[in-house]
Amino acid sequence: MNLDSFIAEQVALATEKLYGSRAAAESIQLSATRKEFEGDVTLMAFPLLRLSRKAPEATATEIGEWLKANLPQIESFNVVKGFLNLKISPAFWGDTFAAIASAPDYGQGQSTGRTVMVEFSSPNTNKPLHLGHIRNNLLGWSVSRLLEAAGNKVIKVNLVNDRGIHICKSMLAWLRRGASETPQSTGIKGDHLVGDCYVAFNNMLVEETAEQLRAAGIDPAEATAEQKKEAERNTSCMKEAQEMLVKWEQGDEQVRALWAKMNGWVYDGFDVTYKNLGISFDKIYYESQTYLLGKSLVEDGLSKGVFYRREDGSVWCDLTADGLDEKLLLRSDGTSVYMTQDLGTACRRHDEYNFDEIIYVVGNEQNYHFQVLKLILGKLGFDWADAIYHMSYGMVELPEGKMKSREGTVVDADDLIEKMYQTAKETSLEAGKLADMSCEEQEKLFMMLGLGALKYFIIKVDPKKTMLFDPRESIDFNGNTGPFIQYTHARIKSVLRKAAEQGMDPTFTGATLLPKEIEMVKILAGFPDKIQEAAAAHSPALVANYAYNLAKEFNQYYHDVTILKETDAAARNQRLLLIATIAKVLVKAMDILGIQLPERM
Repeated sequence: MNLDSFIAEQVALATEKLYGSRAAAESIQLSATRKEFEGDVTLMAFPLLRLSRKAPEATATEIGEWLKANLPQIESFNVVKGFLNLKISPAFWGDTFAAIASAPDYGQGQSTGRTVMVEFSSPNTNKPLHLGHIRNNLLGWSVSRLLEAAGNKVIKVNLVNDRGIHICKSMLAWLRRGASETPQSTGIKGDHLVGDCYVAFNNMLVEETAEQLRAAGIDPAEATAEQKKEAERNTSCMKEAQEMLVKWEQGDEQVRALWAKMNGWVYDGFDVTYKNLGISFDKIYYESQTYLLGKSLVEDGLSKGVFYRREDGSVWCDLTADGLDEKLLLRSDGTSVYMTQDLGTACRRHDEYNFDEIIYVVGNEQNYHFQVLKLILGKLGFDWADAIYHMSYGMVELPEGKMKSREGTVVDADDLIEKMYQTAKETSLEAGKLADMSCEEQEKLFMMLGLGALKYFIIKVDPKKTMLFDPRESIDFNGNTGPFIQYTHARIKSVLRKAAEQGMDPTFTGATLLPKEIEMVKILAGFPDKIQEAAAAHSPALVANYAYNLAKEFNQYYHDVTILKETDAAARNQRLLLIATIAKVLVKAMDILGIQLPERM
């Protein structure tokens, strides 16, 4: 039974009986009672004064008296000015606990009938995944699981940016480096090898740009940003990369063959990283397969007068009347831009899945891009454009500052996963409690702890916020961390194993709940609403912090209350059921975040 819904219905009935008119739902305002007052739920009387035509205190008192007289669930009440504080009876919490404990998939929302598509990851094929991609992947995965838990049908998709000037830069650098390196010959993971080529191109560009500036009589160290851009455009490496892109769009066989080979190396590398992160997709789209559809939409927009062509042949959309600027859709050489393929991809997806909402998990530096995407689709006549939601998130920074891919100063995802595993291993071995575990069990535990620490540390932060990632802080077994929650679950499982060995049975017995147990039941009772709240806000952080609060309260309960040594069998067995239910909810909450909980540590 949802407490707020129950109280709201009874308050409406009270006003009908007392004042001859049933209170509207929006006028019944409930909240948790503040800690300095006695009670569980507080009703604000002020919106009900037009029905009672009495003072706030009198109205609150009359409603409180009616509820106390007619509902066994109301133990007592008190009035503070215009606020009615209701104390709920232990019997109500006992019934609530019994219902929670018996629910097979507690927290899972009923089907909404809605289809939600979530796009995340969206890597470029010129570099391996890095820490920034990890936040994207973890947010995308967890918001997908969250929306599923809220009752939606969710389709997880990835859009691989597999064409464009970025991959041409890596291809050109590979050719200039001798065109002989392969993942097999070098022993380098495919996405890392291509990423090395991208960095090599940037080094070439820096050198050739400096040469261009010096040839023009300009000191590279004193050149303006515009002078540097002009010099970059005139370098041989940039011109060759642009020519390669044009050839690719024209279907040049040699360029396409090299492109397919190097992208294949990258995909193999991505697959390893995704597997290690526990990430998968229902469908993967490729920019190379959707950009032509985007081009056809641009042509359609030209014929409708939505877009216009400039003298140099480039195509634009004028959004100045919408408070934005003019947006390029096709370059003068006919090649497409990101917006072009995003238009095509969005239309293909809607045709295939007829989604009710499409969520793009993309960093906040692309806020403008998704404003424009939504506007242009609307101007092209697609009434589902309003279904687009940009889940904008902040960047991940390190104590050393921001990362830069083309300069090779990023934190590689594979290296970070390995570092988290090693840190978890060192921390666990120092604790010295793994003597009875096999080597295989230990290795599985180290990876579970390392990934749990990484995922939780990133997900617990509100997605909109820029975050500072510190691997050493994330692995802590105390405080608001993944390992703390994992350890809590293992502790509960340890108690339950000992109970089973002694023939004890976790059972609801109807024993009177202690005040601390009622507090635990209150937290458990809020889990379904927390899932719905988090889903509406597209914020897995709310579930992460719920799980931490639940784990923290359990540990305090475990410290203060006797369980296995309790002499009253009814109380003991019910406490065992309570902690088993806590473990069940922790598993559900952390599964939404993509985090596994160990049976023992």
